[in-house]
Amino acid sequence: MKYDVTAIGELLIDFACTGINEVGYPAMSANPGGAPGNFLAALNKYGCRTAFLGKVGTDAFGKMLIDTLAAAGIETQGIVEDDSVFTTLAFVTLDESGDRTFSFARKPGADTRLRFDELDLSLIDNCRDFHFGSLSLTDEPMRSTTKRAVAYAKERGKWISYDPNLRKPLWKSMDEAGEQLLWGISQADIVKISDEEVDFLWNCPYLEAAQKMHEEYGVKLVFITLGSDGCFYSNGSSFGVVPTPDGIHVVDTTGAGDIFGGSALSRLLATGKELSDITGGDMRSAALFACCAASLSTQAHGGISSVVPEKTVREAVKSVLDSL
Repeated sequence: MKYDVTAIGELLIDFACTGINEVGYPAMSANPGGAPGNFLAALNKYGCRTAFLGKVGTDAFGKMLIDTLAAAGIETQGIVEDDSVFTTLAFVTLDESGDRTFSFARKPGADTRLRFDELDLSLIDNCRDFHFGSLSLTDEPMRSTTKRAVAYAKERGKWISYDPNLRKPLWKSMDEAGEQLLWGISQADIVKISDEEVDFLWNCPYLEAAQKMHEEYGVKLVFITLGSDGCFYSNGSSFGVVPTPDGIHVVDTTGAGDIFGGSALSRLLATGKELSDITGGDMRSAALFACCAASLSTQAHGGISSVVPEKTVREAVKSVLDSL
């Protein structure tokens, strides 16, 4: 079986606040998620074949995650079930604008316990792009597993895509976080990074950050998401900014960055081109499609379940282009 993208990383349950009960406590709903899972769900929705490498517990939440990914069309044979540790949980509270605060039950969570000898390496052998994020770098043995898997994929000529996805509560120190986030960037061909992560790492303008990634870290394609202000993109020779669509009523931003990343990569893969042949026009089209897909996803709770159909995204893209 051939795959467009294989991802390694965390699967978890996002408990999202959906209201306040009669005594003032948050009412929460359980939504399957984890950045790489959200990322692959978008890819699958937009025409790609994907596979996942990760670990869950042998509990109800682990089963829910495997079933959810399978229902989304993602290959789950690379998900290990471990009865010695519980599936990771994240509790997400939202402010009035839909922005999130995270609390994690992950000491340890199943996702951090994946060993390299447990990986189904055929899922890397048979993919075009190998994807990872920084949550795989917070704890051992998952950190070493991820680094060995990235090296394995690079040796076999795979595209490497990466999302820094900074979650400060999961790191022992911000120095360690910065070191590991930069290691990930140094390995990647394609980086999707948020404006907040750019500020954390370099505190510089977007063009300067993109140039750093191109020139100092060897990144070929850069997407810097700017929240409701859209996305900055660069392929090293051309750059620009695309907007988000108007009229979005934000309910929950959980997974929006991941959905952006998967949506953008789906468009790059659809070109059929090598990385070095992807043009500024290809980048602009991918960024606009991804901005629309990510924005539309914020109108529902959760990550995997909030990816909207491609037809809906294309209607939003047309609306944006008509307004320019």
